[in-house]
Amino acid sequence: MSEQPGRGFGALAGLKVLDLTAVLMGPFCTQILADHGAEVIKVEGPEGDTTREVPVMRAPREGAMFLNLNRGKRGLALDLKKPAARAALLRLVADADVFVHSMRADAIARLGLGYEAVRAANPRIVYANVYGFSRRGPYAPNAAYDDIIQAISGMAGIQARMQGAPSYSGTLVADKVSGLTVLYAILMALLHRARTGEGQEIEVAMFETMANFVLTDHINGALFDPPMGPPVYPRAASPERRPYRTQDGWIAALVYTDKQWRAFFDLIGHPDWSKDARFATFNSRSQNIDECYGHVAETLATRTTAEWLEGFERAGIPAAPVNSTEDVLQDPHLAATGFFLEQETRHGRMRFPGMPAWFSATPGRVDGPAPAHGEHGRAVLEEAGFTPEEIAALVAEGGLILPE
Repeated sequence: MSEQPGRGFGALAGLKVLDLTAVLMGPFCTQILADHGAEVIKVEGPEGDTTREVPVMRAPREGAMFLNLNRGKRGLALDLKKPAARAALLRLVADADVFVHSMRADAIARLGLGYEAVRAANPRIVYANVYGFSRRGPYAPNAAYDDIIQAISGMAGIQARMQGAPSYSGTLVADKVSGLTVLYAILMALLHRARTGEGQEIEVAMFETMANFVLTDHINGALFDPPMGPPVYPRAASPERRPYRTQDGWIAALVYTDKQWRAFFDLIGHPDWSKDARFATFNSRSQNIDECYGHVAETLATRTTAEWLEGFERAGIPAAPVNSTEDVLQDPHLAATGFFLEQETRHGRMRFPGMPAWFSATPGRVDGPAPAHGEHGRAVLEEAGFTPEEIAALVAEGGLILPE
């Protein structure tokens, strides 16, 4: 039995999205749209999204990451190199609100599905191009993955200042930040359409997104012309900025404001240190940030994690244990807020990470795992007015791929 994601809930109820994205950046954006009630039709090619193959999985080609990233969507598999399949997709465009793809500009153009072609089928469409590098620059033809973008955007290089060598984040931050950027760009374009009736084309590129993300704080002295200093925010890039070792583990603590530094010195029994010129003001600490953080590191090694957490709570200093991802799954705060959502699905019982935004009037929901490859193809086309004969012809031509 095919699982049909429900519609008619959430802030985006009634919104129809044709999602031609793959891997992580685009699917993360459209996952959020689906979680808040949009009808998201995931359009895959004959081979399907490559993340279908990422372990672990209970069923072939349905890996855990894919099932979570594409949850709540409807599945349609088309070979868009076939003219009839392309024509079928353009028929679906006619009553869609959003068309989003993650192909490079030349690839989508070869399929005859560039903005002008899609706009001709629906002038009100919000058409989102999602890829690694803007088509307006010389890097446009280059392939892009999270690691590549972390490197070229300066993010991995900032880590070198902290760790002595460039390194990548342990989570795919470029994909996810870019996915959130796609999300807000689409919603702003939809707001413009609601006000004016006009659709439009938008572009979100990972390189430009992460260059903005990194330089938001690290532009620093280079903001001025001529520069007043290097493009680095010293506190964020300090080699001493890291989780601190305690007698029995690790702790995160941020002594930041003047009040917090005075409380910290009181806590460790040296209130007179607040008069030290290096530590006395925000400006002086900023100029001596490595020494300040180094001093904190030496001090925190003298007591246990529990002792510091209790003392910092009394002193009003932000602190937290350094959790593993296993710890996060058992976190009491997340349990109290109902963050994790458990459901019975065709894969058995599953636990989904919940939605970070809470709405009093239009709550979202997780509407089940990602579809099987092409799972809802027949239903989607029938709802769009395709006759049984038209669907059969598409299948015979190889343009429509249905589950076996």
